[in-house]
Amino acid sequence: MTRPHEPSATAPKPPAALAPNRGNSLLGVVRNSVRNKVMLVVLATTFVALLLTGAAMMLYDLRTYHQSWLDDMVAQADLIGRASAPALAFDDEKVARENLSLLKGRAKIEAAAIYNARGQLFASYAREGDAAPQIPQVPATEGYSVDGNKLLLFRRIEANNRQLLGTIYFQATYEVIERLQNYIAILGTVMAVSLLAALLMASWLQASVTQPILAVSDVARKVMTQRDFSLRVKKTTDDEIGYLVNAFNAMLAEIGRQTRTLEDTNVTLQLEMGERRAAETALLTADRQKDEFLATLAHELRNPLAPLLNALDIMRVSGDNPQAMQSARDMMARQLHQMVQLVNDLLDVSRITTGKMVLKKERTALDGIIQTSLESARPLIEMHGHRLEVSVPAGPVWLMADPTRLAQVFVNLLNNAAKFTDAGGTVRLAAMHDGETLSLTVSDTGMGIAPDMLPVIFDMFAQADRSLERANAGLGVGLSLARYLVEVHGGSITAHSEGPGRGSEFTVRLPTLAAEAPVEPAATALAPAPAAHFRVLLADDNVDFAASLAMLLETMDHEVTVANDGQRALEIAPAFNPDFFFLDIGLPKVHGYDLARRLREHPVTRRAVMVAVSGWGQEEDKRRSLAAGFDHHLVKPVTFEQIEAVLATFKPREA
Repeated sequence: MTRPHEPSATAPKPPAALAPNRGNSLLGVVRNSVRNKVMLVVLATTFVALLLTGAAMMLYDLRTYHQSWLDDMVAQADLIGRASAPALAFDDEKVARENLSLLKGRAKIEAAAIYNARGQLFASYAREGDAAPQIPQVPATEGYSVDGNKLLLFRRIEANNRQLLGTIYFQATYEVIERLQNYIAILGTVMAVSLLAALLMASWLQASVTQPILAVSDVARKVMTQRDFSLRVKKTTDDEIGYLVNAFNAMLAEIGRQTRTLEDTNVTLQLEMGERRAAETALLTADRQKDEFLATLAHELRNPLAPLLNALDIMRVSGDNPQAMQSARDMMARQLHQMVQLVNDLLDVSRITTGKMVLKKERTALDGIIQTSLESARPLIEMHGHRLEVSVPAGPVWLMADPTRLAQVFVNLLNNAAKFTDAGGTVRLAAMHDGETLSLTVSDTGMGIAPDMLPVIFDMFAQADRSLERANAGLGVGLSLARYLVEVHGGSITAHSEGPGRGSEFTVRLPTLAAEAPVEPAATALAPAPAAHFRVLLADDNVDFAASLAMLLETMDHEVTVANDGQRALEIAPAFNPDFFFLDIGLPKVHGYDLARRLREHPVTRRAVMVAVSGWGQEEDKRRSLAAGFDHHLVKPVTFEQIEAVLATFKPREA
């Protein structure tokens, strides 16, 4: 590689050595004047060094600006895209437009648009004060392009499972040309000043020019290759050569300062984008948790109401059948106890948030607390067929606590262990006392806790879940309430699990403890009502609801068979050939929507009347039921009159 300063290796010669060429051409002047040669070398070297350095810095700056602006556009597009994914999923153009309106704070973004998965324009945005932009009617492939002074960007909007929901389009001002012009102007000014200084210095110095120029060239080369703007040319003289060195160093300092400023701006922009994404995520999470909580609250209230109403109808139509009456009363007691506990938990949460929770602490014994807790939780444990193991200290343990509130903690833990353990499992309560601290552990052999849920298991509403396949979900308030009550007693509560299917363990550590259990309410009865005569297949994973509804239909002289999961319903339906299907939506193994579709495809069951019976009752749920092949959608709790009305409308579908 030829070094740009090699021409300066020719040493200056005395005037006597010059050839007597007196030509007027530039070439002749250079050939006949050592001074001019040195000046030309100085000027040429300085020009090349400044030009290469400036060009490299200009290209670096433009490339950095281009990449930074493109990254910003992509990040902003992804942010708006993720925020608009629910709007695309639920066809909510208003939310999509509101999300795009957030771009008002980005003055360089001229226009934006969101397209749905079918490539149709879903929502658009234009910068205020601009003429109507030309927004493409259909999205292009993902990527970006530059059209004059505009940057055009298309990005996919995907769901968590990588399913395409739509495309987002950005049109933004692309200031590379303007930035290039400004950079060229600055570079030209600096080069002009530097060359002028070099010309002046070359006029006075000849032999002393070579080393400073070589130094400038060497530093320029290192700056270009190493991108090290801290490099400087050492000043050896105080004349014009020194001025040139100062000018060159000043240019490096200015370019270095601008580069650092750009890098700092990029870092700040990335931090702001990160904070903005975190804020958007927190907002979306809060909205989702609110919606999920309200929907799950309705579901949790309807689930016990359904068997309650069925039990009342059983008592009304069963007449003098004492066994049916007793079964209905037991069922009502269990479900009413569940509702009372749910309502009490919600009221306690309200008291906590409003600061109205009052504890009545007293000196009490541990064995009394455990006894009342077990009495309250035992019905649910026995209903699921679990084995209960209890281990407590032999001697008395005295605690200073609110007995009722502390019992509420243990009951919540025991009920959770019973609900989240498959039938026939084991629930253990073990207490140990070291003289100062009581450690009480409630463990089970149930479904366990996923690692990502452990950090948030005690957070309010963390367990709310609307997935169709879940078997036992709740509001997520019980554990949060338990943590609060334990902490106000000066203790702590922790959760541990080896993972899904490995069981779970909750440990309460307290200096004092007490408990008292609530009393279950009584049941009432209804008068009997007439019914028609059909073959009915019930499918519901709520055993009480399925049994009560089957008993009610049997008292009306219907032939009834029951399945507690979707797969079982598929297996027995063809042989039973029912006139009616009453199907829960959230069935295990095969959920209700898929079950209805498959039954409609079977030649034996395709003409039967299908009724969706679910705790989910929003309009979207009803539309999904009809689309799956259901004829009716009943929301739990289902009344006797609703059952009669559905049966009275019996009309087989056309084959």
